[in-house]
Amino acid sequence: MTSIPVDLIKSHAERIAQEQLERERRRSSGLAEQRSEHNPPELRIRVWEQMHGLRMPSDPEHPVLDVIALGTRLTLAEVQHEQSVRAGRSGAD
Repeated sequence: MTSIPVDLIKSHAERIAQEQLERERRRSSGLAEQRSEHNPPELRIRVWEQMHGLRMPSDPEHPVLDVIALGTRLTLAEVQHEQSVRAGRSGAD
């Protein structure tokens, strides 16, 4: 006797609910990673960029830097330092 895969039995609503739970799990995991004091500023900012689909601007006075600092639990000075490190790397290429 062959068994029917469970995925075929699930209703459309159940699949959507399962996908939503998975998205929420990934988001929660990403938020924890971007805020973790165990992660260096570079990683925390990179995770913030991935979660928001944005790149940190190169302008050291850009208002979104405050938002990045809050979201990553870094100071504005730490965010600006990472910004200058990135500028140095791209200038060395």
